[in-house]
Amino acid sequence: MNEQTPPPETIDVDSPTVACDGDGGALGHPRVYLNMGEQNQVECPYCDRLFVLKAGATAAGGH
Repeated sequence: MNEQTPPPETIDVDSPTVACDGDGGALGHPRVYLNMGEQNQVECPYCDRLFVLKAGATAAGGH
């Protein structure tokens, strides 16, 4: 079967830039900073967590 598996966890966030360390303490992964760019979501390349921008938050930075 060639089904796509869902990400292990989806996290709603207020900012298009997020940090992820796997939330496993010593069993996690190196902290990485992820930027959604023009999208409204980004997936961690280590643990596959999916970070989704909350409704009403803007994906474009105000800088």
